[in-house]
Amino acid sequence: MLKVNKINVYYGDLHVLWDVSLEVKEKETVAIVGANCAGKTTLLNTISGILKPRSGEIYFMNERIDKAHPSKIVELGIVQVPEGRQLFPQMTVLENLEMGASVPRAWEKRNETLEWVYQLFPILKERKNQKAGTLSGGEAQMLAIARGLMARPKLLMLDEPSLGLAPKLVLKVFEIIEKIREEGVSILLVEQNVGHALEISDRGYVLETGRIVLEGESRELLKNEYVKKAYLGL
Repeated sequence: MLKVNKINVYYGDLHVLWDVSLEVKEKETVAIVGANCAGKTTLLNTISGILKPRSGEIYFMNERIDKAHPSKIVELGIVQVPEGRQLFPQMTVLENLEMGASVPRAWEKRNETLEWVYQLFPILKERKNQKAGTLSGGEAQMLAIARGLMARPKLLMLDEPSLGLAPKLVLKVFEIIEKIREEGVSILLVEQNVGHALEISDRGYVLETGRIVLEGESRELLKNEYVKKAYLGL
């Protein structure tokens, strides 16, 4: 479904991603884990078209997208839920959700998608007329994910969905991610919470200082001595 082939990305003269390659297959959850400043968000922003690689290629459904405009990439079916939620605080929950359905193919099915989203996130139906800026942290994260789903993604990219949440809410968010995957949506998950991310994913990549240093099936990465020592505190 998604193939990233040896991309190199810069901020000005600063080289931040070095020959990064990865793949996501249909109906698969893939985790990208690593510490702060490893380049995880940069990688998602490059796949989304916000940043352009200086070299390398990105393909989605066999179509090359590394030179495409972000709106074209969303239309093709890649949707990114950004770190920090980035909701419209003065708009209601429903209005935020409708903003997520702004691409033409999603707008036609917005009512159907809205019902699906409300099944996944019943609290959002209760809060639909409430301003997004008044939601709790957990509710705001649910709204951010739900807004992404309103665009009818084939591939949903989640950037640090558990960031800043209480432990119980972290578990709830990961449960929701598993439900979304069960609905047939492929997921590319960026997380500092390495243990949880690998537990719910099929495969994983460890990104350090802009380079992929490990990759493989998630259950094998959880057993890896380096991963256990560096990221799991074992």
